[in-house]
Amino acid sequence: MTPSPEVDRQVASSSKTLPEQGQLEAWVAAVLARHPEETRLEITIRFVDSEESQALNRDYRGKDRPTNVLSFPFENPPGIQLPLLGDLVICHPVVAREALEQRKNLEEHYAHLVVHGTLHLLGHDHLEEDEAETMEQLERDILAGLCIEDPYAPPRYIHDNERHFDSKDERLDP
Repeated sequence: MTPSPEVDRQVASSSKTLPEQGQLEAWVAAVLARHPEETRLEITIRFVDSEESQALNRDYRGKDRPTNVLSFPFENPPGIQLPLLGDLVICHPVVAREALEQRKNLEEHYAHLVVHGTLHLLGHDHLEEDEAETMEQLERDILAGLCIEDPYAPPRYIHDNERHFDSKDERLDP
């Protein structure tokens, strides 16, 4: 059995519709279950508004706009082992806008971004096409275990009284 992750949930956003502690722990645990050798179990997930996301995205990635999720892996200083995996910074206004535009359930979109960001903290990436395919399949598998639809599936329009899914493959990192 995989030990439970320790999630430091930080809120620097005015939104009232953010994931709760238990949800974050479950989503991170689902990722770590696929990496049983991983011993770094502490992660910070910070929810921010557009201004902070834009500043971090500009300063660390050279992109002067807010983005949905930023991942900051922790690097242990030489000779010191700490259980820190890293930090995720999630921008609520971007996530909410994407969910609306893509007709996704907001909670499920958050779950996808936490899974995606945690995979980045574990060293996964999507810069090359083969890496992207591997990472996306891992995301699909983890989310399926959480009973969440494939976030990369083409649009699926169903009855008006049910949810609509419309995923644009933006590699989650505009």
